[in-house]
Amino acid sequence: MVVVWNLNAKQELKRVYEYILKDSWQNAIKVRQEIIDAVLSLPEHPDKHPPDKHKINNDGTWRAFEIDRYRISYRVKKDQIRIIRLRHTSRSPLPY
Repeated sequence: MVVVWNLNAKQELKRVYEYILKDSWQNAIKVRQEIIDAVLSLPEHPDKHPPDKHKINNDGTWRAFEIDRYRISYRVKKDQIRIIRLRHTSRSPLPY
């Protein structure tokens, strides 16, 4: 199983890194690496996180988890895990 990042999620990870970098390069690297490591571990146990409560009509393939106040939403498909979005938890969730 392969992990694929949506362009928006990839861009948001870059924005998160650049925002944190303004205050601390150590924290920017730490947070980015924690998110990347968590995403890379998904193929081992893709269903370990709960279904995404913000996904309308979720069929159980849409899941989400939080790391360092960032919420990562992903979808489990037959041969891939697609990273859909990354948002800070202080921002209002967008239903999709």
